[in-house]
Amino acid sequence: MTQPKRILVALSGGVDSAVAALLLKEQGYAVSAAYMRTWMNEEGSDILADCPWEEDIRQAKAVAAHLGIDFEVVNLIQDYRDRVVEYLVEGYRRGITPNPDIMCNREMKFGVFRNYARDNGFDAVATGHYCRRAVNDDGSCDLLSGLDPNKDQSYFLALVRQEQLRDALFPIGELLKPEVRELARKHQLPNAARKDSQGICFLGKVNINEFLRHFIPDRPGEIVRASDKKVLGEHQGLHHFTLGQRQGIGVPSNTDNEHFVVVGKDFDTNQLLIAFDHRDSPGLWGQDFALERLSWINQPVSEARELQARARYRDPPTPVEFRPAENGCASIHFKESQRALATGQVCAIYQGDMLLGGGFYS
Repeated sequence: MTQPKRILVALSGGVDSAVAALLLKEQGYAVSAAYMRTWMNEEGSDILADCPWEEDIRQAKAVAAHLGIDFEVVNLIQDYRDRVVEYLVEGYRRGITPNPDIMCNREMKFGVFRNYARDNGFDAVATGHYCRRAVNDDGSCDLLSGLDPNKDQSYFLALVRQEQLRDALFPIGELLKPEVRELARKHQLPNAARKDSQGICFLGKVNINEFLRHFIPDRPGEIVRASDKKVLGEHQGLHHFTLGQRQGIGVPSNTDNEHFVVVGKDFDTNQLLIAFDHRDSPGLWGQDFALERLSWINQPVSEARELQARARYRDPPTPVEFRPAENGCASIHFKESQRALATGQVCAIYQGDMLLGGGFYS
């Protein structure tokens, strides 16, 4: 008799991964669960005082006990520091806008955690992502959007590689969020009513600027109006701001209907450039962008094509003209103008509901 495949589920403490484990067990897999211990307040500071990791572990352990599956806490703190935290801090130090959630998926969930699972005899890892995996006749895999348009998380997997996808399962990708909640209630999962987590993958509710102050010293400089370089105020460091930011600039607007917004950062002069939030504000809106460090899930796009792109997570896929270039770069033309696409953010490339890959705005 063939032994069932062994699956290691990444239990986060939330309802989505809990239902993922439930479904896999119902489907006959040999399921175990693990909580990835990735970042905790190990240094005696209070920067992660609001991070709910202790409650997350308690909830994940309770779910595993309810389902009757093995549970462990896997210590990946150093790997996380090296692969995600350093990427985040270095990105802000260089003045770009990093995406730690995307990097967490590639480097941790389907990187270090996947390797841990393979080393311990598991055939695949599973998560509570709202996306779908399709296996082709040649054995390769494609990644498809989740069926719930309000919860689709395929964007966050734009940099996942083919060998990682082959070892991944997404049990709830065919479900809508209300269906996931109903399954959790029906099977009396202990976290059935728990609210979804918010915020950066390891910071939770912690303010990003509060976090960065522990790693990047402030460097005060001038806040100037982009049109005429008139000095309007002082900032504490360019790393505290991103393109399109409207809140927290510290310069009052002239009227109730017009608001200042960040339109650029001049690192040579250490000046923060602001303008009113208008369509014609320089540097704020655009249709043509360059991508670098492209990563393809299956087959790379090697010739100019009309595709779709998700400029950022909450944006819907929109038509683009994609033109590949050398050395993993490309140019991309959005049919509709896009607001505040910052260097370092990730653009996800689609063909219909199939995620082809992604790259970084340069």
